Amino acid sequence: MSISVRSYESGDAEATWEAYFRAIRDTASKDYSAEQIAAWAPESVDLAEWNERRSAAHTFVAVVGGRVVGFSDVTGDGLLDMLFVHPDAGGRGVARALVEAVVAKARELGLSELRTHASRTARPAFERFGFEVERANDQNRIRGQNVPNYDMRLTVG
Repeated sequence: MSISVRSYESGDAEATWEAYFRAIRDTASKDYSAEQIAAWAPESVDLAEWNERRSAAHTFVAVVGGRVVGFSDVTGDGLLDMLFVHPDAGGRGVARALVEAVVAKARELGLSELRTHASRTARPAFERFGFEVERANDQNRIRGQNVPNYDMRLTVG
């Protein structure tokens, strides 16, 4: 499977939303309750607003066979805010390719570290990529629901 990573384009909004939605609804559902999942990934999204958020950060998409299968981003202050892979492409190196692109961008921006708020589901992957847990966020809230996660950091030098 050949994975290519490129910068996000406005036409990627629907495909990245689908990857986000499916990753949470299918993959993360083993680690969170139905109520938590529903709050985190609602049934619908304003794609224009979604596109604005993706465009405001340095967002990368992973493409396999012409299809967007995942995305990640980094803000100018070093927050890796999003890392989501469609379940159909999970376990094939997509997340690693995306994190490598984000780390390269962080270095290009002169950042010394990356921070993320990793879900229970994503924590093991982030640890494999070298991130370390700083603390558990047991009170993290999304749309009124408690959705625990972890503050993690990676030195990028």
